[in-house]
Amino acid sequence: MLYLPAPDRRVLYQVLLSGVSRQFAAPWARVGLDDPIPVADAVRESRLVWLGSQQEMAQRYPRLGLVLPYDFPLAAAPLPGRAADGTGPALGGLVLLWPGSHPPQLRPGEREAMESGCVRLAEVVRRAADAGGHLEPGERPVVLKPPQPPTPGPVEAAVALAFVRRLPGGSCALGLNGKVAFITEEAAELLGAPVSHLLGALPWEALPWMDTPEIEDHYRAAVISRLPRTFTALRPPDRLLRFELYPDASGISVRITAAEEDAAGTPGAAGASGVAGASGAGPEGVPGAPGAAPGPADAAPAAAVGPGGVEPAGVRAPLPSRATALYQLMHLAASLTEAAHAHDVVEQAADQIVPALGPSAMALLVAEERRLHIVGFRGYTADLMARFDAEPVTADTPATRVLRSGTPEFFADATEFLAAYPWAVIQDDMAAWAFLPLIASGTPIGSLVLAYARPHPFPPGERAILLSIAGLIAQALDRARLFDSKHQLAHSLQTGLLPRTLPRMPRLEVAARYLAAAHGMDIGGDFYDLIRIDDSRLGAAIGDVQGHNVKAAALMGQVRTAVHASAGAPPGEVLARTNRLLTDLDPGLFTSCLYAHIDLDRHTAYVATAGHPPPLLLRPDGSADVVHLPPGLLLGIDPEATYTATEFPFPPGSLLALYTDGLVETPGGDLGEAIRATAAHLGEAAAAATSVEDLADALVHRSQGTAARTDDIALLLLRSTGPATAAP
Repeated sequence: MLYLPAPDRRVLYQVLLSGVSRQFAAPWARVGLDDPIPVADAVRESRLVWLGSQQEMAQRYPRLGLVLPYDFPLAAAPLPGRAADGTGPALGGLVLLWPGSHPPQLRPGEREAMESGCVRLAEVVRRAADAGGHLEPGERPVVLKPPQPPTPGPVEAAVALAFVRRLPGGSCALGLNGKVAFITEEAAELLGAPVSHLLGALPWEALPWMDTPEIEDHYRAAVISRLPRTFTALRPPDRLLRFELYPDASGISVRITAAEEDAAGTPGAAGASGVAGASGAGPEGVPGAPGAAPGPADAAPAAAVGPGGVEPAGVRAPLPSRATALYQLMHLAASLTEAAHAHDVVEQAADQIVPALGPSAMALLVAEERRLHIVGFRGYTADLMARFDAEPVTADTPATRVLRSGTPEFFADATEFLAAYPWAVIQDDMAAWAFLPLIASGTPIGSLVLAYARPHPFPPGERAILLSIAGLIAQALDRARLFDSKHQLAHSLQTGLLPRTLPRMPRLEVAARYLAAAHGMDIGGDFYDLIRIDDSRLGAAIGDVQGHNVKAAALMGQVRTAVHASAGAPPGEVLARTNRLLTDLDPGLFTSCLYAHIDLDRHTAYVATAGHPPPLLLRPDGSADVVHLPPGLLLGIDPEATYTATEFPFPPGSLLALYTDGLVETPGGDLGEAIRATAAHLGEAAAAATSVEDLADALVHRSQGTAARTDDIALLLLRSTGPATAAP
């Protein structure tokens, strides 16, 4: 599978596919760059991802391990970036699957072939992009046909057919899409259907007794693992058949024989309970599978209708088999467990439903303040969605009616829709619709709208699938909305406690940045402040309260208040007073703080620290150093603690950088070395920056690129300016 990024690089699209049918890969046709998927990690981090066993996949990528319980190694590799040395953002990603017989290690020759192949693919992508701009992914990936054996001559074909017919039992051949490509009369007789009925069909669609998750799962496992499998199945009323599957890159050879007893000696075993000699199989009877069931024609699968696309004339998406239904529910459930925000729920739902079940468009609506608000959509235009946004829940429309009643509505064509709503005007140019209530904890919270470009029947089995999917989405959306509410509350609290604006001072340029840690509710205890004392003197504070919760943020607000109350006093006294206040409060949290008193007339800075990382000083000549300060105890521990201040020159052209450890610290690294490295980078970045704002951005960008952030970042830059000194 070959992936290319969307223009915004937030999503990877599958553009090329080989070795499996398009429907198998449909759930991964669109992958978010932050999704826990191997190709996303490979592209985002520009590294090879190798999974040599089913156990390793389950440990590192639980979602894939759950829905692909088969033996096969997998490699995902990035296409090198546009720079001459291959650096920069990866141009795409390549995913390769090996048969389950492959050893758990990637051979050196295979690694070399992958890397050189990715280099050549990247060059093709670069040339194509240079010729026509950014490569836009198509509505569906191109499928390369597998290598085919040479066509035999008439005599050779006749001999081969005679050989097959002399074998006991029956024989048939399945394509990678599951369709019967060849079948003998003996095999058709064993299956209980004429050859004409089976050729070109999917066995579990042509034969209702084969529409079981276990049987289809054996086929899927054989395609993915490329390992032989053997199982028995009951053909009603009492005929037990033995199936032997032998897969390769072009399809599956199947031997069918009569079996009077299963492996345990029990006549009439059903489904997979009589499995005998299964090779390379995952857990028997597991209904999960690697993709949607192949449709009647691989050239026009369910995924053919992309966002805003039109289904080819005369082609209807196939109804899902029971195995596909169970697979889709499991895959969607696994995906939704990782959706933290309402937007994530919409994206995950659209990524699963649209490619796998065939709707041309979907919309997700949530009831708020007696109105239905659209929280996300796929396949519709923003202008059209704006017309239906904020509709009163009392309106008589399908979306509002299913919300009020909790009962779904299905319309196979426009005639059925207009019979139910004769006053309605069809505005989306669709031909069939499903309106499903989103019910969480017994309460309708919104509606899910699925629209189809052509008339679409909704038999009972498919209706049950869609209702189950709507239930999963409703539960995930309810959780996500609760999280979003808490997130918004935390964000409001954080922004309320940090200074909205910094005071303007003559002869001083200021820039500040705050970034919450990339986890939790995005709220923490880091803070900064700038306090104007008079026209030439100011106080600057920065601190870090332990934790990432509301308690830490509240204590941060108290520390800021205490510092404000003492501003103007010597730095040591400011910290001592704040320390006594925190000791009386006994918050149970550690707090570090650094306070600087700057006199622009005297060109001096007077700084004291309470366990906080030292400031960085950029001199007018462009050199940068760490300002070494006498150590001070963290605030709130000992009410008798004292703090010693250090004075140093701060002439025009100098810059003082105050920061929290999130700016410099990396997991497992030495903090002192990290601070010194940041000081060196400060000098380099200042030479290239045109303003303190640019310099602040450069420092934060470097911090974000070094390692995954686990702590908040607060940064305060103060630059003294003067007409006689050139600014860095």
